[in-house]
Amino acid sequence: MSKRVAITGNEAVAEAMRQINPDVVAAYPITPQTEIVQFFADFVSDGKVDTEFVTVESEHSAMSATVGASAAGARAMTATSSQGLALMWEVLYIASGLRLPIVAPVVNRALSAPINIHCDPSDTMGARDSGWIQIYSEDAQEAYDNLIQAVRIAEHPDVLLPTMVTMDGFIVSHGMGNAKLLNDDVVKKFVGEYEPEHYLLDVENPITVGALDFSDWYFEHRRQLADAHTKVKDVVLQVAKEFKEISGREYNLFDAYRLDDAEVAIVVINSAAGTAKTVVDELREKGLKVGLLKIRLFRPFPHKEIAEALSGKKAVAVLDRADSLSLMGGPLYIDLRAAMYDSPGPRVKMVNYIYGLGGRDINMEQIAGVYDDLMEIAKTGEITQPVTYLGVRE
Repeated sequence: MSKRVAITGNEAVAEAMRQINPDVVAAYPITPQTEIVQFFADFVSDGKVDTEFVTVESEHSAMSATVGASAAGARAMTATSSQGLALMWEVLYIASGLRLPIVAPVVNRALSAPINIHCDPSDTMGARDSGWIQIYSEDAQEAYDNLIQAVRIAEHPDVLLPTMVTMDGFIVSHGMGNAKLLNDDVVKKFVGEYEPEHYLLDVENPITVGALDFSDWYFEHRRQLADAHTKVKDVVLQVAKEFKEISGREYNLFDAYRLDDAEVAIVVINSAAGTAKTVVDELREKGLKVGLLKIRLFRPFPHKEIAEALSGKKAVAVLDRADSLSLMGGPLYIDLRAAMYDSPGPRVKMVNYIYGLGGRDINMEQIAGVYDDLMEIAKTGEITQPVTYLGVRE
């Protein structure tokens, strides 16, 4: 049912898009995402998909065309990175407000200025409250798997929300790794045909899309949008269960790695989790009870489940590859502290490490140092520095 290949993240995502065979893809190139739509354009020209591929003049136009296609009843996709996502900003809110199940791979890249083409998730973190579901991927395998599942999640009748699937620029997008790709017919059956209940081109049942909505109904429609997010977690878990049946690979809201009996833990997203797992294994061999929690679903934030998984730990460090500039730490840390506020039992000591901005490497020694700090906090109960910029030249 699957074949193992050596593949980059961009190639894996493009392959998933080919197998999904969306009705419409509208996109504009931007490093390090460009290869995704480049590969997909080849599939279109070679007749391997019957997708209407729309080349536009900007990312704002790409998202606008995708919104139009989705509103018309098409299964629509786009892809972007960094400043491209930022240029889509206005239309991101339109896509979610209109409840359009658009799926978009986003290759994480630092936002300017200064200009930087390497990875950090400041782009998608900036869009975290735009109403889009956000699913993060550690490697090419997860990016491929997550994109296929995202179609089912976004189009579920209880959800109907746009969904972005992310991976780290260059580290994953251009890095070669092993992945198991499903057969085309398996993916086709899994995603099924998109059959929207309401769409603009249904002339027998006309609807209005993008209507003016003043104070008489705007509040109610935004409340409906919030309510849709309450259904996402259950749908994510159900889709993951069905995906395991066809792939053998198991997914959850997050990955708890050697966490059950851990006294201290690190929380992280995306590719740094792979390095952190190696450090966990080495420290476990030395008898240290350390663990890791890697977040997969970031929006909506599974706060109750994460708080339960981390309750009882003596100390927790959150690794953020983005800075909120709130002077309270990174966006993941701020969300996690809020989630832990009402967690049962004694208050868990928490610290934040902002690392790797603009693609700077994080190594095993730095992660081991974070675990050393956590063990000291667990021992003394004291936090001397809540937020640390890890590996920066001060």
